[in-house]
Amino acid sequence: MLDPLICSRCGERTERPDVRGTLLLCGYCGHQRPFLRLPLFALTGPSAGGKSTIGPLLARALGDKVVVLEQDVLWTAGLRDHEDGHPRFRSAWLRLAAMIHQSGRPVVLCGTVVPPELEPRPERALFSAVHYLALTAEPDVLAARLRARPKWRAWDDEERIAEMLRFARWLSESAASLEPPVELVDTTHRPVAETLRIAREWVLARL
Repeated sequence: MLDPLICSRCGERTERPDVRGTLLLCGYCGHQRPFLRLPLFALTGPSAGGKSTIGPLLARALGDKVVVLEQDVLWTAGLRDHEDGHPRFRSAWLRLAAMIHQSGRPVVLCGTVVPPELEPRPERALFSAVHYLALTAEPDVLAARLRARPKWRAWDDEERIAEMLRFARWLSESAASLEPPVELVDTTHRPVAETLRIAREWVLARL
């Protein structure tokens, strides 16, 4: 599947995709091509909330229905920009997810992302909806999990940990008022199997 920002007929590139019903339109030559506009699922939350544990389990549980991807693959590969909200990084993921959607299976994207970082992007038009489920935990539990991570993940910086805890607090306080709202799951004392069940049912209910 060609990049949805590039016309398959004239080769021109747009910054704002135009999706109308089941068609993707080129603003340059008028070409129309079939396009599946599916929901995107963001399994989000602060680092150490449980995404890396639940993501692979969710991939096995729903592998015939969705494609589960780890957001940090592109981040660690060097696709980093330091503008607020990391627009180039978000744009790349939205385009990649939209291309995968043309196979008929929605993407579950595992990574720390919130509505203000995705909803304003022009590429948001490529999706019927974006749903957000955040895994989080109590601050002392998050901090302990971060400190226990392998050295290569660079969580030996206490200021970095403090920054993540501030984000976790903000997310917990703001989740219900964000647009769209973010659903929260506290993994502090919740068994992994129970968290997996919640995430699985969350996806299935919105497919």
